[in-house]
Amino acid sequence: MIIERNVPFDLHAERAVLGAILLERQAILVVSDGLRPDDFYLEKHAIIYTAMLACLARRVPPDLATVAAELRRQEQLDLVGGLSFLGELVAEVPTAVHVEYYAQAVTTPAIRRRLIQAGGTIVALGYDEQPELDVTLDQAEQTLFAVSQRQRGADFVPLSTVAQEYFDQAQQRDEARLSPTGLVDLDLRLGGGLRPGQFVLLAARPSLGKTGMALSIAYALGMRGQSVGVVSLEMSRSELFERLIAMHTGMGTQEVGPRMRRGDERVVNALGDLSRMPIAIEDRAGLSVMDVRSKARRLAAVRPLDLLIVDYLQLLLGDVERAQNRNEEVSRISRQLTLLARELQCPILALSQLSREVEKRASKIPQLSDLRDSGSLEQDADIVLFIYRGDAYAEAGTPRTGMAEIVVAKQRNGSLGTVPVRFDAPTTRFTDLSSR
Repeated sequence: MIIERNVPFDLHAERAVLGAILLERQAILVVSDGLRPDDFYLEKHAIIYTAMLACLARRVPPDLATVAAELRRQEQLDLVGGLSFLGELVAEVPTAVHVEYYAQAVTTPAIRRRLIQAGGTIVALGYDEQPELDVTLDQAEQTLFAVSQRQRGADFVPLSTVAQEYFDQAQQRDEARLSPTGLVDLDLRLGGGLRPGQFVLLAARPSLGKTGMALSIAYALGMRGQSVGVVSLEMSRSELFERLIAMHTGMGTQEVGPRMRRGDERVVNALGDLSRMPIAIEDRAGLSVMDVRSKARRLAAVRPLDLLIVDYLQLLLGDVERAQNRNEEVSRISRQLTLLARELQCPILALSQLSREVEKRASKIPQLSDLRDSGSLEQDADIVLFIYRGDAYAEAGTPRTGMAEIVVAKQRNGSLGTVPVRFDAPTTRFTDLSSR
């Protein structure tokens, strides 16, 4: 028995949303962020909506006259049915108050159509036995994720849209999506904090505070109610949580456990405070970069991420069978994390080890050439941060200064330099020296 199934669409809703925009010039502002031309099933409806967006980009209200003029300019007015068709759209809608409902009725079947298309793609992937299974699964998952997130990376974007986006970002300074590090002077150096899509490396020699620095940033974001994902390949989630308690209470990490067992009120209160922070931890050892991509996508689908931390990059498993050596494997991992940052539109902070060359020099301040295992790390990263603590190289018996320096060794769209900070060894927390 053959079951006939129709492609999902709603022409009435498509006509209604277009008519509402023509009827009320402010209606375009309600739907323009979520409704796209290719959400329309009928081509002429998509052409009309594209003309409306073009009017919006020029700061011209999209009414009957202006949209007709834009279509005429593009020599498409007759193609969509002329002025008479635009008039019909207006006549069919008594009010524009329900434009958001109409837009939702257009996007829902559009997503279903993309899901059908994605299903065909996944079926084809299943029949192709050439790639490794992990690669096929990742491609299938990415196909579905693109549908759920309405991401269509292959689409060309006209300059009119780019201009509008640039203008809006310049007006708003993109402050809503910034992820501040919690260190005032470092944020000033980074233009306000970490930005969506950035791949950031934080590197240092062992035991100099990479995890402490990353958790300090996670803690600062969590206090602001921003969402953080932490992939810990070296420490358990209990150990990380203990550090967060230390940061929150100001007591040393070695004190937290005994005080917890005694029912210390400060520790118990810290449990409640930290449990409300939108921070999620994945601590399973032996994860591959594809595992990280899969888990991060699922986490971002629940709540958009403001930061993803990977501690640390050299412990991630890459495509071992395809890589010729460790350098190539790390290069692949670096590239995959870079793409993931763009895909999720959140910054990724990847911790990295430095080579032993640092120890052989008179000056122990790290350099880009010290990045371990792969020169592509320097190339892929948008920002490279180094941790330098002079007291770590002092002679035995010399008192700790509690000072550290964050070296901004690379920044694609900003200046380089060194930011002095305070490092509290008992809590492993990095804080400001600045009085601001």
